Amino acid sequence: MAVLVETTVGDIVIDLFVKERPRCCLNFLKLCKLKYYNFCQFHAIEQNYIVQTGDPTGTGNGGESIFASLYGDQARYFEPEFVPKLRHTRIGIVSMVNNGANMLGSQFFITLGDNLDYLDEKHTIFGQVTEGLDVLEKLNQEICDEQNRPFRDIRIAHTVILDDPFDDPKQLCFPSRSPSPTVDLLNVSQIALDQSLNEEEGKTEEEIQKEIETKDMAAQAQILEMVGDLHYADEKPPDNVLFVCKLNPVTTDEDLEIIFSRFGKIKCCEIIRDRKTSASLQYAFIEFEELKNILLGLYRERQDV
Repeated sequence: MAVLVETTVGDIVIDLFVKERPRCCLNFLKLCKLKYYNFCQFHAIEQNYIVQTGDPTGTGNGGESIFASLYGDQARYFEPEFVPKLRHTRIGIVSMVNNGANMLGSQFFITLGDNLDYLDEKHTIFGQVTEGLDVLEKLNQEICDEQNRPFRDIRIAHTVILDDPFDDPKQLCFPSRSPSPTVDLLNVSQIALDQSLNEEEGKTEEEIQKEIETKDMAAQAQILEMVGDLHYADEKPPDNVLFVCKLNPVTTDEDLEIIFSRFGKIKCCEIIRDRKTSASLQYAFIEFEELKNILLGLYRERQDV
């Protein structure tokens, strides 16, 4: 059971896990048959992570399942399928996007990296890319803005169902041809595919290096958010929490508490560790009872130097 997805940067073939994820596959196949995905943008690309599409609005906030066409707005979303367990182990895994309320609609993503296990049991896997891995590599190299939106206008052009085991619902009327795009649909801020894009043009080497470092820091924060070490990538810690980095790998929580307790009473001291190996990630958060204890202690340290 497979679907050919023709994109503006190349074609990919998605094999569907019909037996393991029947409801997701039914939803995807019938949306494809309705030409629902035609002209959908790849609205988010995160390098070595995922590429996301399936939202006709191109915002990442739209889209609805095939069941909305069958049963009305109350069926806009449907519940995920997690049994049997499937894992995001490699490039090319295709999953439905969890809308944040543990419900699924039309949006889906394709993995651009291996061993993305923190996505397991959050987003429902329903297929894998079997042809067109070179297209995924092209997508992975696209230059994006701070919101992970590609600067170039990349879209799904057409979907072709290669095999569909599900009967067509009688309530649905499937188009015989692909609909023509509207002016509003194609009126976007991104540049066309045939335009060149050089984000380093006119910048000094120092400016380019600073941008690279900023992007790396943002990517690391995003990873921490995904694995649960931060609630949000842009979240600011409380004022009474001290962040300590570049620790020795063998440093313990107790060591830090002894060192920093001279600045004031410590409520909590935690070195962040790898969830699987328990190895130190070499940074920590130290929570004091009062902010003034930190500031006063650091001031005295500087006065003694």
